[in-house]
Amino acid sequence: SALVVLENVRETVGDYMLIMLVENISGLAEEDDDFSVEMIPEINAAVVTFTGSTATGEFVKKFNQNHRAKQQSITARCLEVTKSIRAENIPPNTPDDYITIYFENKKNGGAQVVDVQQLPDEGAAIITFSDHKGNA
Repeated sequence: SALVVLENVRETVGDYMLIMLVENISGLAEEDDDFSVEMIPEINAAVVTFTGSTATGEFVKKFNQNHRAKQQSITARCLEVTKSIRAENIPPNTPDDYITIYFENKKNGGAQVVDVQQLPDEGAAIITFSDHKGNA
């Protein structure tokens, strides 16, 4: 996977600081489109997407050994490939068939859905695809 999750990212850590930290550790440049950073403040995390053939395992190892990352208590791990996604804001009483057809529509991914597990108390559903590429 070309994706790395940075965890324990406090609200006080800005995206620019993370970008510089990733640049310092990887030797790559965000402005050269070598990678991008997406902040996920709801779970105190960020996702780094490398665009080239970066050895993410090696980056994770270097990141977790870096004194600045340790100082900030930020840890890195490779993002595992999954066949499932969580969809939110699903109206109550939405039929499973509707959700299946929605995600199988080419405009919405076009991947074969093998399972829909609704979480009505949360207004959400877990959708599982036959192939991990369907939930990109």
